[in-house]
This record gives sequence, C-alpha cells and structure tokens, in this order.
Amino acid sequence: MGILILLQKVFFLLAMFLLPLLIVCDLQALKSMVQPPFPTNFLFGTASSSYQFEGAYLSDGKGLNNWDVYTHKPGDMTSHFSSSNIIDGSNGDVAVDHYHLYPEDIDLMASLGVNGYRFSISWARILPKGKLGDVNLDGINFYNKLIDGLLHKGIQPFVTLTHFDIPQELEEKYGGWLSPKSQEEFGYFAEICFKLFGDRVKYWATFNEPNCQVIMGYRTGEFPPSGCSSPFGNCTHGDSEREPFVAAHNIILAHAAAVQNYRTKFQKEQEGSIGIVLHAAWFEPISNSTPDKLAAERAQSFFLNWFLDPIIFRDYPAEMKEILGSILPEFSSDDREILKNGLDFIGINQYTSFYVQDCISSICEPGPGVTKTEGYYRQSSQKDGMHIGEPTDLEWLNVYPLGMEKMVICIVGRYNNIPMFITENVKFIEPDKNSNVSEYHASKSDSKLYQTFCFTLGSLLGVHALIYSRTGPSKTTKSSALGGSLCMGHGSKQRYSG
Repeated sequence: MGILILLQKVFFLLAMFLLPLLIVCDLQALKSMVQPPFPTNFLFGTASSSYQFEGAYLSDGKGLNNWDVYTHKPGDMTSHFSSSNIIDGSNGDVAVDHYHLYPEDIDLMASLGVNGYRFSISWARILPKGKLGDVNLDGINFYNKLIDGLLHKGIQPFVTLTHFDIPQELEEKYGGWLSPKSQEEFGYFAEICFKLFGDRVKYWATFNEPNCQVIMGYRTGEFPPSGCSSPFGNCTHGDSEREPFVAAHNIILAHAAAVQNYRTKFQKEQEGSIGIVLHAAWFEPISNSTPDKLAAERAQSFFLNWFLDPIIFRDYPAEMKEILGSILPEFSSDDREILKNGLDFIGINQYTSFYVQDCISSICEPGPGVTKTEGYYRQSSQKDGMHIGEPTDLEWLNVYPLGMEKMVICIVGRYNNIPMFITENVKFIEPDKNSNVSEYHASKSDSKLYQTFCFTLGSLLGVHALIYSRTGPSKTTKSSALGGSLCMGHGSKQRYSG
C-alpha cells in the first residue's frame, strides 16, 4: 500500500484555460532531497468540474441541474442574468466552453507536459430526467470524445462521477440527497458510466467533497438546495441540525452501492480503481492543553472522518455518536454489509488550516464550529493575532504547507496506509479589477505563488521520504487540481492557482 501525492498545480483563469506557469524553483534539486525517487507512473495533472468548465448548459439534450437553477433568477431559465446566490452574479451557462473547446484544451494540457486530467461528469448531461428518463446519447458521445482525446495525448482520465451537481428533476421529485431514493438514482447513473467509459477510465471517484456539499447545502444554505435554519441562516426551508446528517448518510450509502456495483460487475475486467474525494482541512490545537488537542481531533471527526470512518470502518466516529446521539442516522446490518466494500483510494482536496479551541470545558465566543452539531470547537485562522500560515483574500483560506504534511500523515495513520491522491491544493489570489490577464500573469504575485509552490513541494517531498521509510515505495500516482473558472458560490472573478 502506498501514498499518492500531488506535487504540481496548474493555474487557471476565466479568459485563458490552462495558462502555463513557469515554475522557477528547481524541481530536480528538490526531488534529489529524498531517496528513492517518485515512481515512474506518478501523475502530474490538472483538474476541473463539469459545471465550472463545460458550459453548454442546455445544449444537445442536457437537462437542468441544481446549479443551473441556483445561479439563475427563479423562473427565468432562458436568460443569462444571475441571481444574488453567486457573489459576482455569474453562472456556468458558458463557463470556459470546455464542451466545445475540449480539443484545444487537451492540446494545451499536452503542451504543459501533464499526464493526468481529473474531470467530473455532468449527471444531467447523461440522464436529464434521472433513472426514469432516457440516456442522452449526445452526452455519452461528448465524454467518449473527451476520454479518447486525452488518451491519444498520453493523458490519463481521472473521473469524478458527481461534483456537487445533480439533475434538478431529482431535487424536485425526491428532495435530492434528503431521500434514500437518491441512492438508487446515483447507482443507476454510476453503472451507466462504468459500462460505457470504464474500458478506458482507470480512476473513478464517486463524489467530490461531499462533506462540504452537505454543510454548504443543508446547514448554511450557501449551496443548492439552500437549506438552513437558525442560528446558521435565514433560509425559506431546511433544518441545519438534522438535514446535513441525513444527506451525508444517503451519500455514504450511495458511494458504497456504487463501489459494490463496480467491484462485482466491472473491476476485474476493466482493472480500474475507485475511491472518494473529500475536503481535508487541517485543524491545529490552539494550545498544548489536552482539551484543545481533543477538540482538534473532534473537529477532524466532524469534518473528514464523518465520511471516511463509515466507508472504511463501517460506522461513524465515536465522538460524533457520543455528542449527536439520535440526530445521527444509524447503519443497518444490510448497510454495513454494503459498506464493507470500502474504497481503493482516498482523494483529498487540501486547501487550508485552522486553529481549534475546545468549547466543551471552556466558554467560546460565537464562531465556526461552536455548536453541538458542529462538534463543540471554535475554528479560527489566528492565534494571538498571528495567522496560521499566509492569509489570503478569502477569510477561510490560509496557505500553510505544513498543514498538508500533517494532514497526509494523519490520514495515513488513521486509515492504515490506504493509497491516497492529493486531488486539489491551491492558492487563492484576488485579482486587480483594473488588470487584464496578461498583466496579472506578469505581476509580482506570481513570484509569491512560485515560493508557495516550492515550499509545499519541499514539504511533500519530506512526507514522501517519511512514508517511504516506514512503508516502502509508493504504489502509484495522482494529479493536481486546476482552479475552476466559476468559484462555487463566489463566481468567475476570483482566481485559484497552486
């Protein structure tokens, strides 16, 4: 068993897809710091999501998805005027038009020298009406052409089945992930993808960041379906204490059913692997006290382990069960039987780190994490007025390479060295509203980006050396991530790089 680490990230701007970065640090010198070297099948890649990249939101038989509806004014699905749900008013109707420009995009990726591309499939492009509707052959043809084009250029496709988006039909018919029927719908969709694309796709991720999806969609109401209740928000519907756990439960079981299907019907012949991708923030205790150390562990349980423990250990973390009691759904014996299929790899999107203060044995000021259903800890980017790592223009995003190192080691230890991909790791840069793309690319901010890249790369090389010394050489590979043109919830003007 090995650990799969991303060490390169490609920069993306709305107006220029896959704009190359010239990395000024000496990669060979950094790689020589550890022995033995990375395996020859190590993937350096880019990544995207269907809603943020494809555009063509009503083209060639595609149905509406939840993000199409969320980013438009209610009842006005033919206009390009967006609602206030997205900060800058933009939407993914066109995005970077990957649906039409994918051949050029593949050429650009090949010119960068990457050998992996992680993308997601638009569920509504394949099944506009869900399980009870017809399969959209135009959607199938698009992904066939994309996959074949990538392989022709020596780029491995790494496919995420769903990246936050579901057909709007399922939201309106069942209530989306609040209904157990969503498990059947996802299973049907997954089987179609395995059957039609699996002969060429060797890496499958069932979900992207479902831990963020359920928190933002059902606790704070910042993602569709915009459910929340006090004290988290003032939505027109929702139950912030209960619904995130119901949606998570259905997603976990949908993952398990898809994995069981893949293992039973496809994996032996297709020789691929299947896993899940989660957001993996690092939580650092704000002091050396035992309560704060326990709070940091509790924060991890209520964020990352919430999903991984059931998938790998077939039950929720003990801290969650103790604090939440009957709020947390239970797994039946049949559920546990399906969950035993687990996964082949863990994908992590590691963006940021936080300090954590215990709120069980001490009184905390209001803030993220302090409530019962969040886990009774207070999350902060600062300690004694000093940021954890380098702050950015996004309050929640702190550039802290050691957080990546600690996160990787933590996951390796807790989950028995299951293979891992670092599927996303970025730095956010707020652009100058008066600058164009060329000026931005030439700006001094790039040098800071390069410094961050080199620091993170060196830190991860150190992790690789540590893992190797304990477990032997890495098993295989994985990709980087590419910042989306439409930052979910923030729009197209905010730029990610890494």
